[in-house]
Amino acid sequence: MNNTQNQFVGVFDSGVGGLSVSREIHRLLPTAPIYYIADQAHVPYGKRQMDEIFTFSLAISRFLISKGAAVIVVACNTASAAALSALRETLPGTPFVGMEPAVKPATLQTESGIVGMLATPATFQGRMYSTLVERFAQNVRLLTNTLPGLVEAVERGELDAPATRRILEAAIKPMLAEGADTLVLGCTHFPFVLPLIREIAGPDVNVIDPAPAIARRTAYLLEQAAITFDDDGEAETIYATTGSALKFQNALRSLLKIESEPIQLAWNEPSDQLTEMRSQA
Repeated sequence: MNNTQNQFVGVFDSGVGGLSVSREIHRLLPTAPIYYIADQAHVPYGKRQMDEIFTFSLAISRFLISKGAAVIVVACNTASAAALSALRETLPGTPFVGMEPAVKPATLQTESGIVGMLATPATFQGRMYSTLVERFAQNVRLLTNTLPGLVEAVERGELDAPATRRILEAAIKPMLAEGADTLVLGCTHFPFVLPLIREIAGPDVNVIDPAPAIARRTAYLLEQAAITFDDDGEAETIYATTGSALKFQNALRSLLKIESEPIQLAWNEPSDQLTEMRSQA
């Protein structure tokens, strides 16, 4: 099956964090159109119940499929932990790519045997994380921190603010003191503060960003499904939000250095259906 106009890569997150993933997908597959949804009406997912996150994720996925998604990337660790398996069961005709905490790569890279895991509470509570720990981390000590307030700071564009630094230092410095030589970014918002993380951690600490691996997995699934895109220059990325289109437009300018007019989406209560509206940016 070949794509010419109607199919695209669907990507969604609770907010701007998944832009770190869509950015990598675009770098690897510049001719693949992308439709990105930020569910900012419900951000952050990390504080919500698992069944609620699944309800949001299912509605977003159905919306993307109705628009022509060839593959859907759940560019959110929390949504992946809460909903990925159920999405694959509920929508078996669509390939899904999810965020998986990089436990295995971290255990292969660490020399001290101590790894710092940075993620949201829901990620640590999910079955996916516990399964990965059981499979790959029996001989490694994992230190965890949920970095309260960091997702919200990234949503506000406060990438190098003093308060953001304090959140990161409070999480990372104790891990370094315990001997951690590898840090795993278990939330798609966190790569946007990667320069600050590297500054705090120092040059001898490995920091694992899963976004490039997610882009490669997306490319593989498209190849397996024989889905190709016209090779006529860079494809368009459509950005949409369930929150403020103006704030999302400012975030795109701040985080990706691009000018784009987002599409405004609205939830039809009880948050089980999305409607596309005109841009309000």
